[in-house]
Amino acid sequence: MTPNKDQIPYSLLELAIISNGKTVAETFETSLDLARKAEELGYSRFWLAEHHNAISIASSATAVLIGYIAGGTKLIRVGSGGIMLPNHSPLIVAEQFGTLGTLYPNRIDLGLGRAPGTDQVTAQAIRSDRMQSVYKFPEEIQQIQQYFSPDNASAKVRVPMAEGVEVPIYVLGSSTDSAHLAAKLGLPYAFASHFATTHLFEALQIYYNEFQPSEFLQEPYSIACINVIAADTDAEAERLSTSLLWMFVSVLTGRSEYLREPTEMSADIKELWNNPSVQQMLKYTFVGNKATVKQKTREFLTKTGVNELMVVSNLYAHEDRVKSYRIFAEIMQEISAEKQAEK
Repeated sequence: MTPNKDQIPYSLLELAIISNGKTVAETFETSLDLARKAEELGYSRFWLAEHHNAISIASSATAVLIGYIAGGTKLIRVGSGGIMLPNHSPLIVAEQFGTLGTLYPNRIDLGLGRAPGTDQVTAQAIRSDRMQSVYKFPEEIQQIQQYFSPDNASAKVRVPMAEGVEVPIYVLGSSTDSAHLAAKLGLPYAFASHFATTHLFEALQIYYNEFQPSEFLQEPYSIACINVIAADTDAEAERLSTSLLWMFVSVLTGRSEYLREPTEMSADIKELWNNPSVQQMLKYTFVGNKATVKQKTREFLTKTGVNELMVVSNLYAHEDRVKSYRIFAEIMQEISAEKQAEK
């Protein structure tokens, strides 16, 4: 895997967002339908994110949902974006993903992060000693690697269903710390630039400059995540984006609410959108028609040089979300074709 290949993989991040008026069961059904459509549209991966104590996010039991999605699809890679490792025992993670990797060979990814994925009170309820685990994040990644190694067959503590099973590990990050770690371990690196925008370029530079080849990866491989809301017209995309705006405002204000139905882009909502905190979080949010989103996407790829784009489209209506992902797939296919034509 090397940077700037002509064929640029594009993937999808799913939080199983619950829209106002929908049930958790309905949300899971639409997530599976989305995964099947993403598979048809050429998406490389369908990753699920671990979050807790948020009424609008249903992806808390991430490994369980990965099995559900993988079982309902045929080719697309399914994984975690990510498992928040300080919330879990490395042995249990190896057992879960060793099982998934055995059930769905060469289709499971294990993305690992160190953030809590929730508020501090809930984090304490999940695992009271999680802060000790945060500091042991590098060692716990290597412990998981050991459980997956065939050499672990002679160890006293084993995960037999994981030994020798192919489940690639990705280091996730939203600051520069994990960039150093991913480079040192020689692992692929995914940056959460769909909400953590401040350190994107610094983190990528650290990763590229410090990367050490490993048995898992010979050259650096980077993924960046962006928000995309694509529609037939810029005006319609702006209207749909109001749901995303309220979602981020609820995060910033500490309120927990279901994803709101979109409304017209009023002066008050535009003022909210221009709030410095919102602007910073949504810096890499591309809203518009196909031409608008394509231009912004091409510029982002040129500036970052990432190997792969991961996109999240949190929209109220399932059909609007599917349409946004369809437009983005067309954009990525066109950009790849243009790169090939330039040679």
